[in-house]
Amino acid sequence: MNSSEPSPSSAVSATADSVAADSESYVGIEKGSVAFKNASIALFLAGFSSFSLIYCVQPLLPDLSASFGVTPAESSLALSVTTGFLALAIVLAGAFSQALGRKGLMFCSMAAAAALNCIVAISPEWHGVLLGRALEGIVLGGVPAVAMAWLAEEIAPKDLGKAMGLYIGGTAFGAMMGRVAMGLLTEFASWRVAMGVLGLLCLISAIGFWYLLPDSRNFVRKPGLNLGFHLASWRSHLRNPRLVKLYAVGFMLISIFVTLFNYTTFRLSAEPFGFNQTQVSMIFLAFAFGIVSSSMAGNLAEKFGRTKLMFAAFILMLAGAMLTLFGTITLIVCGVALITTGFFVGHSAASSSVGATAKRAKGHASSLYLLFYYMGSSISGTVGGWFWQHGGWPSVVMFTGSYALAGLLLLYVAAWREKHAAQML
Repeated sequence: MNSSEPSPSSAVSATADSVAADSESYVGIEKGSVAFKNASIALFLAGFSSFSLIYCVQPLLPDLSASFGVTPAESSLALSVTTGFLALAIVLAGAFSQALGRKGLMFCSMAAAAALNCIVAISPEWHGVLLGRALEGIVLGGVPAVAMAWLAEEIAPKDLGKAMGLYIGGTAFGAMMGRVAMGLLTEFASWRVAMGVLGLLCLISAIGFWYLLPDSRNFVRKPGLNLGFHLASWRSHLRNPRLVKLYAVGFMLISIFVTLFNYTTFRLSAEPFGFNQTQVSMIFLAFAFGIVSSSMAGNLAEKFGRTKLMFAAFILMLAGAMLTLFGTITLIVCGVALITTGFFVGHSAASSSVGATAKRAKGHASSLYLLFYYMGSSISGTVGGWFWQHGGWPSVVMFTGSYALAGLLLLYVAAWREKHAAQML
């Protein structure tokens, strides 16, 4: 649970920013063109590949716990080390993409991650699995970061919301199919076979991405790392209260989402449900709601505004978490659907707001968003295991519900301050 999530790490030079965002003559790739169609398919493949690889272990956590004799919280490290290293890699990916180019870095990242997934599938030791998953996080940093920077630079501003929604839809599809396919294949073979098959499929996706993605037209390659430029850009964004608010929103959205899905697998595998791996994996079909909602988010943002969508996202996720407290599978599924819809609406609104709020060095702004985003997944996803082990499902809901309430409070205070500041002018 791809996509996106949601916001590039690429270091966009001042020249590229002025061409892509500020120049009145800038047009970019427009909706309806062949280039827009090819770019949408290519980035859909990138979202599918990267997010299926990131989250493919989520439905396997009970199997990993049993296979290697580790606790639920320890098994969650198979996901947390990936997202943790991914968060750090995203910040660095911008510097390399500026020197090496967007398309090449994304392709190499996708191909290397697919190969590593195959290696993890044959690893005999738990620490070997964790090492392979950590390396996947490192190499995958070049995909979500740079993909969203590429979109911001190459797509016409009026069509950016639509293109971003399609990309995040690809991440949702990848996150869903990675989880569901893992569950189905594990039922008939083993988790090792499942991970190997996914690795090969994602390698094919990388090749398709390479042939379909148009070459960059509005990116100015800048050899060398130019550390001073990067540090100054990140520092300026961290001093912008509006951007910091969006970073916090991303952290809380993914914290709720990943924690609830991590331990839903354990809950449904245990009594009174006692579901098998295939049945548990079906819960991830709820990601279909994410594919639809993220695709609609661009149009909804134009009609209602991104801030209102973020408010709605936290409300939906809180309501969904409360529904899962009931012991019937029907209400649990409804709760999961609400959580998924809320997450993808909120993530789409927040990630696109970052690019709109940052006036320059948009890639750096988006990389910081993804840093906070994936750190939320890594930290909260593992901490949630403590709540599961010591307080069961109600404790997990309390933990994630507190994030939703904090998000609503943050958005309300920020909106009040902005309104008050406008009245003072």
